[in-house]
Amino acid sequence: MGKINFSIVDVFSQGKYTGNQLAVFKNAQNISSSHMQQIAKEINYSETTFILSDSKTDNGYDVRIFTPNEEVPFAGHPTLGTAYIIQNEIIGEPIEKLILNVKAGQIPVSVDNQEQLLWMEQNNPTFGRILDTIKVSEVLNIDKEYIDDRFPIQEVSTGLPVIIVPLKSLEAVKKVKINKDKYYELIETTDAKAIMVFSPETYHSDNDVNVRDFADYFGIPEDAATGSSNGCLASYLVKYRYFDKSEINIRVEQGYEIKRPSLLFLKASEENGEIKVYVGGKVEKIAQGEWFL
Repeated sequence: MGKINFSIVDVFSQGKYTGNQLAVFKNAQNISSSHMQQIAKEINYSETTFILSDSKTDNGYDVRIFTPNEEVPFAGHPTLGTAYIIQNEIIGEPIEKLILNVKAGQIPVSVDNQEQLLWMEQNNPTFGRILDTIKVSEVLNIDKEYIDDRFPIQEVSTGLPVIIVPLKSLEAVKKVKINKDKYYELIETTDAKAIMVFSPETYHSDNDVNVRDFADYFGIPEDAATGSSNGCLASYLVKYRYFDKSEINIRVEQGYEIKRPSLLFLKASEENGEIKVYVGGKVEKIAQGEWFL
């Protein structure tokens, strides 16, 4: 019986047992795709990653990302958590930058070793369909009056699309309870399979935005911290001048409704019609071990 080493980390954490859990497997090049999927389902975190080799390919490290239900081309907290493991367990010394090769392309990750923060530069955003307020309110199980109609409900992607829904208040965010029948009916016609709601009201005054992210399609009823969707949110906030400016540097809280408080840092700016997006956070190592194949 073979075995493979893995680590567990909390990403976008505020200390141990906060943030989003991630399992990272090393030297996984000999594991089949179907076996990777079985492992991800067994662990049942929102994502599990597999670093294919300790060696670089095309100047980066090849990584595959699986939810409990399927492989995805990109995800945020797996990118930062995997980069942390690469720096600490493969490279073994402080570095300033590395690249992850994922299905969505090459994702640069920079490391602020002084602040213990990792930052990913996400792909330039694309903005898709604008969705109907009433249909989305039925999916969210809230009155349409809770939705901030000054801004659109829209599909946005920096590698993994999400439906961004602006809400008026923290009360509205708390009220959201996904109607699964309406949800699956909606995503039959959308590229995005996840929904992120956000509000300018927060639990903590030093944060700027509160969010929740729902992705039953991927086997994730609610996510504790969603780096990909938050990158899409940062793009959206800049495009629509949500804070009345073309550049943001904000703190986002997530996961409070499922008792996994998380903190994400978002930077984005628009210049000459191009939006640059960066998502950052802290990573805490929780455990390591051997997995029997």
